[in-house]
Amino acid sequence: MSQVSTASAAPADSSDAAVSGTSAESTASAAPASSTGDSASGKARRTAEPTRRGLHPLTKVAVGAVVPLLLLAVWWVVTEELEIFSPIQLPAPLDVYEAGVGLYESGLLAEHMSISLQRVLLGFGVGAGLGLALGSLLGLSKIADLLLNPTVGAFRAVPSLAWVPLLLLWVGIGEDSKVLLIAIGAFFPVFTSVHSALRHVDPQLVEAGRAFGFHGLRLLGTVQLPAVVPPVFSGLRLGLAQAWLFLVAAELLAAAEGLGFLLTESQNNGRTDRLLLAIVLLALLGKLTDALLGVIERKALTKWA
Repeated sequence: MSQVSTASAAPADSSDAAVSGTSAESTASAAPASSTGDSASGKARRTAEPTRRGLHPLTKVAVGAVVPLLLLAVWWVVTEELEIFSPIQLPAPLDVYEAGVGLYESGLLAEHMSISLQRVLLGFGVGAGLGLALGSLLGLSKIADLLLNPTVGAFRAVPSLAWVPLLLLWVGIGEDSKVLLIAIGAFFPVFTSVHSALRHVDPQLVEAGRAFGFHGLRLLGTVQLPAVVPPVFSGLRLGLAQAWLFLVAAELLAAAEGLGFLLTESQNNGRTDRLLLAIVLLALLGKLTDALLGVIERKALTKWA
C-alpha cells in the first residue's frame, strides 16, 4: 500500500511542477508585454507633448499676419482701384511707402524712431520700477496700504494731459519732462497689478517661505514675486502700452523730434502720407517692444511659475 501511494504521489508532484513552470512562463512572458506597453505609452506621451505646447512660432506669425495683409489689401483697393478717398484724405500705400523712403534717405526717419524709442524705454523703466516697488510695499504692508492707497488711487484718476502744463512749468520742455510724463503713464498699470496680486498671495506659501528662513526682500524675491509672475507681467505689458500713449501726448505738445512731432508737423503741412507713416511706425514699434517683453515673460514663467 505504501508503494502504491508513493507511486501515485509522484505524478501529482510532476503535475504541480508543470503548473508552476507554466505560471513562471506566463509571468516571464507578461514582463516583456508590460515593458512594451510602458514604452508605447511613453512614446504616446512624447508624441502628445508638441500638441500641448501649441502651434509653431512661425505658424503663429503667419496666422497673425492674415488680418494686417487683408487691411493692406482693402486700403489699396479703396485708394487705387475704387478711388473712394482723395490723396489728402487717405493716401495710397505706395505713397506712404515712398514718404518713408524719402525720410529714410534724409536720415530723419531713423532720428525720429530712435529718439521716441529711447524716451519710451527710459520712461517705462522708471515708471515700471517705481510701480513695482510701491506696489510691493502696499501689497505686503497693511499699514502702508491704508496710508497710501487712497492717495495713489486719486492720482491714478488724473488724465494724462493734465500733467503736461505742470511738468512744463516745473521741469521745462527738455527731455526730462517727456520721460517723466511717460513714466507716469507706465507707473499706474504696473502698480495696480503688483499691488492686487500680492494682496492675494496664498498665506500658506508665505508661511512656508518664512519657515525656510526667508524674510523681507529675500522673501519677496524668492517666494512672493515668483508666485505672481503672470499678473505682474500683465501689468508690465499694460504699462508699456501706456508708455507709448503718453509718448505721443508728450511729443505732440513740446518736441522738435520724434514720431509724435512727426505727426504734428505732417498735420500742419498737409502731409497725410507722413502722418500715416508715423502711425504705422508707432504700431510696429509698440508691437515689437511688446513681443520682446513677451519673450522675457515666457522665460520668467519657465523659471519661476
